[in-house]
Amino acid sequence: MSDLRIQRPDGDDALKDWQFVHNTIIPTHLLSLEEVRERAQRHHLEVAYAGDELIGCSTVRPPADDTLTVTVIARVLEAHRGQGFGEELYARGLSRAREWGAEVIETVVLSSNEDGLRFARKHGFVETERYLLPGDSIPWIDLRLARS
Repeated sequence: MSDLRIQRPDGDDALKDWQFVHNTIIPTHLLSLEEVRERAQRHHLEVAYAGDELIGCSTVRPPADDTLTVTVIARVLEAHRGQGFGEELYARGLSRAREWGAEVIETVVLSSNEDGLRFARKHGFVETERYLLPGDSIPWIDLRLARS
């Protein structure tokens, strides 16, 4: 993983890379470039590359209220899973959450993403809720880190 490069998106090309990973892994909730730009203002986004090849992205949502709950999401394209890239994205997200004073760390995974669910459970997350968003047919799963 010596050629792993993780960075904040610094322009439309990198934002489009983040968008591509998000939309590939979450095909039920496609985001436009404008929506990604808006998210980049509210959340801590990163894009991951192995050399010049796009491999994944992450989102860390800051606490929205006084609960100090931070959401950490790591996404790795299927061809690059099982190589430690998700571990690095997750570790960076967890570090950012702790910098923000998180007392509770959560994640959210589309129920059809079996690799993502397996990864979350392996890292100590437990399911707290399943729900459908309006118009969706695949449930989302909220998970909370049981140990930190």
